[in-house]
Amino acid sequence: MKIGRVSLVDPAVNPDDKWGAEIEHQIARVFEERSEFIRILVHDRAGLQAALLRLSDEEQCPLIVTTGGTGPGPLDIVPDVTLEVIERELPGFGDTVRHYSFQRGPIALLSRAVAGVRGTSLIVNLPSRPKPVYGCMKLLREAIVECINQLRGVRYTLYTDPIVIPLEKWLPFLKHFRVKPDPRWE
Repeated sequence: MKIGRVSLVDPAVNPDDKWGAEIEHQIARVFEERSEFIRILVHDRAGLQAALLRLSDEEQCPLIVTTGGTGPGPLDIVPDVTLEVIERELPGFGDTVRHYSFQRGPIALLSRAVAGVRGTSLIVNLPSRPKPVYGCMKLLREAIVECINQLRGVRYTLYTDPIVIPLEKWLPFLKHFRVKPDPRWE
């Protein structure tokens, strides 16, 4: 599956998109299918709009995520451009991002993240750092997969992480068992 990732970067603050690889890892974990990312770094409104249009109309990416640029500052233009590009807004996505972020601090109230549909592409604004992206994707993943399935008329599969229990949680329990060595292993 092709996934578009557009990062609004401020050359003075984050010129090289230093969290991009980790953010992609978090997003790729949503789908069972192998993900191929098309990465675009932009610095301004025109570049952002062109990137979103290219990824949705030309590349036909089922999912396009933007990272960064959702605050109230003068350079935070991602929600404005996203609203210009999408055909239908899906307000539940932005509400969920704010709800998750607000549980970690009241600064989340400054987020203007939005999401919506253009053609058969879902466009979602996400935070710019890996840890909040991970938390948001845990909440949004089922809705993302279902939305894409409805838009595309195909069945992408939600990736389910195997249950991993750290060894230190098992050790107290395991000490009550005696394990006899298997003679075949000697």
